[in-house]
Amino acid sequence: MAVRKTWTRGTAGAVLALVVAGAAAGCSDNNSGNTSGVASKAASAASSAAASLASKAGESLASASAEARNKLDSVKNGVKAKDDVTLGAPTPDSSGKATVKVTAKNTADSAKSFAVQVNFTDKSGNLLDVTVVTLKDVGAGASGEATATSNRNLTGEVHAVVGSALRY
Repeated sequence: MAVRKTWTRGTAGAVLALVVAGAAAGCSDNNSGNTSGVASKAASAASSAAASLASKAGESLASASAEARNKLDSVKNGVKAKDDVTLGAPTPDSSGKATVKVTAKNTADSAKSFAVQVNFTDKSGNLLDVTVVTLKDVGAGASGEATATSNRNLTGEVHAVVGSALRY
């Protein structure tokens, strides 16, 4: 996932800096034989920090996914309408969150609302974030528009796909 790559690169840079510092300290007469211990401790600390950051990102994604599922589950008498929904290209807003235009075409003979789950992914299809947007009272035969916004800042190449859509 793109966000994780950013953290990993930063952590790798910190590890490299610590290893170089440890190696330099190992060159003095006072620390002979201690270089591998310093490097090992640095690598362990960096690995732990990277795992902690990845865990927090995973928890955030799990929370957003659960919230999206709850919103969709709360829809009563919904009909699957994924084929009636299209998404624009995602763009970052001023705070770094991804936004995407959602268009839903109402093929029913009366006004309907839509609940649309938007999955934000990286270029490899890995899930970065999930949100649900509601389009209310779209007229019969008409299209409605809304904007879906990610729950958190996303970096890298971000794509948006319809995860699920219900017309009700």
